[in-house]
Amino acid sequence: MKADRSTTRMSRRSKTVWLSLLAAMTGVSGALLALDGGPAPRFDGLTLPALAAATGPASMEVVLAPRQPLDRERWQAIVIEQSGSPFGTASSIDQEHKARNLRGLGYHFVIGNGNGLSDGEIHVGYRWLEQQAGAHTGGPDADWYNQHAIGICLVGHGDRRSFTDAQISRLVELVGVLARDLGIPPERILFASDVSPSGGPGRLFPAAAFREQVDARR
Repeated sequence: MKADRSTTRMSRRSKTVWLSLLAAMTGVSGALLALDGGPAPRFDGLTLPALAAATGPASMEVVLAPRQPLDRERWQAIVIEQSGSPFGTASSIDQEHKARNLRGLGYHFVIGNGNGLSDGEIHVGYRWLEQQAGAHTGGPDADWYNQHAIGICLVGHGDRRSFTDAQISRLVELVGVLARDLGIPPERILFASDVSPSGGPGRLFPAAAFREQVDARR
């Protein structure tokens, strides 16, 4: 009888421990997801093919007509970032972000380099289409930038290899349209490294030429 009572007490303790552990794990998962609030995880968007560049500036106007009304008060800055890998698609980056407990693709836009997405192809993410905050920027002011800055990701690693001419051309187009329509001043067109020490788009990114080209489109 003593052995049976002892076994029962141990069983109850084990059950209590496992239930406590499960509750703790659930709480941690919930806290991580809370860092990126919003609706349930999802992945969708639309594509602006690289060849659309040949049709002129009007081809970019689709970004000014998302599914939800354009939230002009929210968007006050643009942050240009990099994927950190030579290959990338919206889907692969989406999976990486979900693995970090984010609610899907954290960027508003992704521009391909021909290795995954076509060279110069723009993926317009669901966060932009639904006018939702991003999950793309780190650093001490990350919350403000994720809430109020448009996150644009270039596929590639700017400390190891230059971005393609098509990527830069499409980035200039995209930033030019967004900045002009939303009234975002040049000092609010930022690189991720301006916001977080570990950010991109890297030393091989043609920063000066990029700014000159964007200014010419204002």
